[in-house]
Amino acid sequence: MAKLVALIASLCFLSLLGAAYCHDKIQVHGQVYCDTCRTLFETSASEYINGAKVKLECRDRVNSANVTFTVESVCGASGAYKFEVEGDHEDEICEVVLVNSPRNDCNEIIAGLDRARVLVSKNNGITSNVRFANPLGFVKKIPLPFCPQILKSYGLLPTAHI
Repeated sequence: MAKLVALIASLCFLSLLGAAYCHDKIQVHGQVYCDTCRTLFETSASEYINGAKVKLECRDRVNSANVTFTVESVCGASGAYKFEVEGDHEDEICEVVLVNSPRNDCNEIIAGLDRARVLVSKNNGITSNVRFANPLGFVKKIPLPFCPQILKSYGLLPTAHI
């Protein structure tokens, strides 16, 4: 009887362990923001963009013109998006790319803020099926009037000497 209980406990443990490490799909999460100060990085004045469109695009490593996988998503109220990706893209370069912003005052795309590489593979030692992409940002056409104070608080602008 003790052997039966040990066997059942072992099977339960292995099934839990397998559920933790075996995932059918990889999820890619991220956020899109409006760079309201035109700093090319997030600040305390940055605003997340509801309704921004992004796409996940995977390309062949050898022939980068060959797109092997693509899927689009729309950001929610917090600027967050999520992709569910089937299959393993170990031999591909995958990037989340900005598509467009619903905000007319914040829809400028700047190279460097427009894409983030993400590893979409299970064969990499990461036990979770969730991958996080760096935040992506559109740039506001005209910076907010209080942006210099924000930059001063970060030590990025000189303070006036009296």
